[in-house]
Amino acid sequence: MASLSVPAAATDPRRDAMDLHRAFKGFGDVTDLRAATEVICSRTPSQLRVVREAYLAGYAGGVGVAGGGQLERDVAERTSGDHQRLLLAYLRAARYEGPEMVDPCAAARDARKLYRAGERRLGTDERTFIRIFSERSAAHMVAVAAAYQHMYDRSLEEAVKSETSGNFGYGLLTILRCAENPAKYFAKVLHKAMKGLGTNDTTLIRVVTTRTEIDMQYIKAEYHRSYKRSLADAVHSETSGNYRTFLLSLIGRDR
Repeated sequence: MASLSVPAAATDPRRDAMDLHRAFKGFGDVTDLRAATEVICSRTPSQLRVVREAYLAGYAGGVGVAGGGQLERDVAERTSGDHQRLLLAYLRAARYEGPEMVDPCAAARDARKLYRAGERRLGTDERTFIRIFSERSAAHMVAVAAAYQHMYDRSLEEAVKSETSGNFGYGLLTILRCAENPAKYFAKVLHKAMKGLGTNDTTLIRVVTTRTEIDMQYIKAEYHRSYKRSLADAVHSETSGNYRTFLLSLIGRDR
C-alpha cells in the first residue's frame, strides 16, 4: 500500500482543544462525536500530549486534574462502549513514534490476530482491535495492513468495515487511514464536506485550519489525484465572500 512520508509537525493544540470542546458540547450528537473522533485518532501521541494540556488549561481551569486528564474525563462522559474504550486507549497509549525497523513477523502476527478477532464464532473480539490499533505505531500498522492483504487476499480496511460499525468503526478507520496516508484521508474528508447539497462548514474550517502548516500541499495533491479538480477550485465554488477569501488564503495557490 503506497503511503506518503510526511514528518510529524506541530499542530495547533489550542485549536484541537477548542474543536474537541465544541464537539463534546453536543452531548452525544453523532456528528459532533465523529468530529472528536477524527481529531483524536488522526493525531500522533506527541501531538495528543500537548492537546491534552491545552484542553486542561482551556476548559478545566488547570486545577485538580493532573496530566491532561480532563480530556479523558470528558471522553468517558460523552462516549460509551467500544468507541469509548478505543478513544481512551488511544489517548493513554505510549506508542513509539520515531524511525523504526518494522518487524515483518510481528506485523504478520498482528494481522493474524485481527483476522481471528473478526472471525470468532461468538462475534467480533473488539478488544483485540482496540489493543492493536491503539498501541502500535503508524509504520507498524502499515506493515500489518500489507501483511493482512498478502495473507488473506483482502484489505484490512474491508475487515474493519465488515466487523465494526458506528463511531467505533470510524475511529479504527481513521487510525488506519492516517497511518497509511494522512493526506489522502483528509482529502476525502474535505471532499465529503463539500459534496451534495450544502457544505459542512464546521468540518471544512476544522480541517483547513489544522492542516495548513502540516501537510496541505500533500492534501491538495491527493485531492486533485482523487477528484480531478483542485481543492482551491472546489472551495471557491462552494463558498463565498470573506469566508472564501479566508479559506483560500490558508489553502494557497495550486502549483
